[in-house]
Amino acid sequence: MYSSRYYRSGLEMVRMANVYHAEGNLENAYCLYLKFMTLFLEKIRKHPEFSKVPADMRAANQAKLREVLPKAEKLKQQLLEIYKRDYELYLGKLIRLEQEGEERRKAELKKKEPSKRQPSAAPREFVTAEIPAAIDSVNYPDPNLDATPSAPDLPPSYEKDFIPPVPTFDRGKKPSSESLTKYDTDTLRAVLVPAKVMTLFQSLAQNNTDKNVETCGILAGKLEMNQLIITHMIVPKQSGTSDSCATTNEEEIFDYQDHHNLITIGWIHTHPTQTAFLSSVDMHTHCPYQLLMPEAIAIVCSPKYQSSGFFILTPNYGLQYIANCRKVGFHPHPTDPPLFKHADHVRVENAPLDILDLRK
Repeated sequence: MYSSRYYRSGLEMVRMANVYHAEGNLENAYCLYLKFMTLFLEKIRKHPEFSKVPADMRAANQAKLREVLPKAEKLKQQLLEIYKRDYELYLGKLIRLEQEGEERRKAELKKKEPSKRQPSAAPREFVTAEIPAAIDSVNYPDPNLDATPSAPDLPPSYEKDFIPPVPTFDRGKKPSSESLTKYDTDTLRAVLVPAKVMTLFQSLAQNNTDKNVETCGILAGKLEMNQLIITHMIVPKQSGTSDSCATTNEEEIFDYQDHHNLITIGWIHTHPTQTAFLSSVDMHTHCPYQLLMPEAIAIVCSPKYQSSGFFILTPNYGLQYIANCRKVGFHPHPTDPPLFKHADHVRVENAPLDILDLRK
């Protein structure tokens, strides 16, 4: 039920906003609170499945809205005060620069004035002093500069579901590795992946791999000091085939994440007999993750070729293309420009990892 997944996505928004708030990143916190309020005060009621949302979930959401509304209003006032103070500092600096420029101008004019000669009984020889060249290199501030920082706009409306659908995978043809052109990811926060993730996941998936059946899992963790840290790997109840898998009992995943205050940072799955890449359905599965969190990653493990890959949809093309694509199942996509790429913002480190296997 996609409307229910919206409610789950809202909880993750609030979790991330609370972390931003606690770390003093007020603008990002305010933006996420606004997204949450826009979704649940304006957009969710238009969803065709809104009437099917359980009453307890609606009640919990209303309680969260009552918690968020005053926080957002207080943050708005704090940000306005910060913007006002910054603007006043700018104006003060502008005035000082103008005064300093005027003083320099007057000093240069004074140097150019000829000395007044005093009358003398005897003729005197005068040596004409060299007049220094006018200083034309003083840069004066442009009074037309737009100095007032703008408050964050309301977030865009999301017409697509941005909590991941039930993973269903369909293998397509592997695109050429040369098509994985490198894009700029300087604006993405680092995602810290424990080095043992791939090995442990493939061990958990070994029984399925031996049967040529795919396995999938959820990567969850926390936001800390503007870094996304994967701390948990959740393997849900699921069914699979050689080129697909689907989770069941999703409420177990949500309840565990709620209880441990975890945010979803990505997902992981195996390609038992193929290389590591994102098929057309993989891209559609990953799209909601990345719409909610631009840094969200997809890890693909290829036991046969003993390799793994970290992928994202290309931020400047692939993400929007897949979000606008309405096709289902396996279908061809253009490869130029590429729709997905290696996730350059991933950092693999020797870090602890908690594993929850809900299949047991």
